[in-house]
Amino acid sequence: MTTISDVAKRAGVSPVTVSRVINNTGNVSPATRAKVERAIRELGYVPSGVAQSLRSKRTRTLALIVPDIQNAFWTTAARGVEDAAQSRGYSVFLCNTDESAAKQKHYLDAVISQRVDGVIIAPYDKDATTLLPLKRRNIPTVVIDRYIEGWDVDTVSGDSISAARALVKHLIDLGHRRIAVISGPLGTSTAADRLAGYQIALAEAGIPYDPDLVKYGEFRAISGERLTHELLNLDDRPTAIFAANNAIAMGVIDALDARGMRIPRDMALVCFDDLPNTSRLFPFLTVVVQPAYEIGANAAQL
Repeated sequence: MTTISDVAKRAGVSPVTVSRVINNTGNVSPATRAKVERAIRELGYVPSGVAQSLRSKRTRTLALIVPDIQNAFWTTAARGVEDAAQSRGYSVFLCNTDESAAKQKHYLDAVISQRVDGVIIAPYDKDATTLLPLKRRNIPTVVIDRYIEGWDVDTVSGDSISAARALVKHLIDLGHRRIAVISGPLGTSTAADRLAGYQIALAEAGIPYDPDLVKYGEFRAISGERLTHELLNLDDRPTAIFAANNAIAMGVIDALDARGMRIPRDMALVCFDDLPNTSRLFPFLTVVVQPAYEIGANAAQL
């Protein structure tokens, strides 16, 4: 493996001079710099990231911790984070928590040990104490798509309350009164906010809140499918369902299909976030599309 000494020998300079060129420090004449850069190219030398980070106390890395990278929203947000980070010379570690407290803790410990320069995270719940390891070490942190209580930290997210209200109002305007909601874990801010928007829309229309029509689970298709079957088993079942994210909506669609029911003939459905490759199959499906790429890019820029 090529070393800094090999580059110095090829360029006819000292290793210290090579280091100054690589790190852009100290006074190096243009001619000497050109010789060193030519030697680096000829030898294919790659500076040691570990050594550079020890000197600068920066690793040029960010950690992105999300709940479900298979979800198209998070895939797109991750691309926004990566593009913004790479444009500034940073690399990104991607971590998937599956909304698990244990996995989130594991990844927080891991990225702290890797000395990342910053963390972008969608925490599994609203409790800021779960992020104390970051706060105590003064690691720059941005919360994405959610918010936490107890730490005044930078946050990039959409307006879940207003968007949920608009989706449910759309169903009400279509004449629906028995409207169910299937949401994610109660402890997450997105689940709480989307339920709040649902409740506001019902109250504005004078529709009584029925707890039998409110289901909490996971932001996953399997959860949406199971909870839809529970709703369909009610004596007075809903005529419309508000799915709190696209994965839940896919589960709703699977459950309806298993019952021989069609959208919107037998059940109306609205949801958060787009469902890739389904617009042709379900042209009457109404969704609120969040700017996932921009959310990710803005989080990285902070």
